[in-house]
Amino acid sequence: MMPTINPSGELVLLDLVTHRRGKVRVGDIVIVRSPEKPTKVVAKRVLGLEGDSVSFLTQPAISTEIETVVVPKGHVWVQGDNIYDSRDSRTFGPVPYGLINGRVLLRVWPPERCGFIEHNVPLQQVASGEMEQNAISD
Repeated sequence: MMPTINPSGELVLLDLVTHRRGKVRVGDIVIVRSPEKPTKVVAKRVLGLEGDSVSFLTQPAISTEIETVVVPKGHVWVQGDNIYDSRDSRTFGPVPYGLINGRVLLRVWPPERCGFIEHNVPLQQVASGEMEQNAISD
């Protein structure tokens, strides 16, 4: 989740209840069990909820080709904030809601970066300048 969360040295506080109540929103950063490697957990940003249309660059480093998918029932669409170097729903497809382990609330370490994590969708995530109705911020 670079640059939002640095995996080497930053600690975050997780909300372990909200996702169980179906309250995950577009823009939230969630911890999910990897669909590719079930022993691994990863942090990704939610970009689409069930029924949402999500447009994304298929290979952002080398192409401007855009693909649009509809997130199926019981799934979310997740992507890393660094679209050039992230294995996410663009690779493994929509993630079943049951693989979400928690929602990142705030950064607690290092002290100079303590605070709530922004829920804004980074502009580089928005393919072709649009994100349907989901490009919202808190």
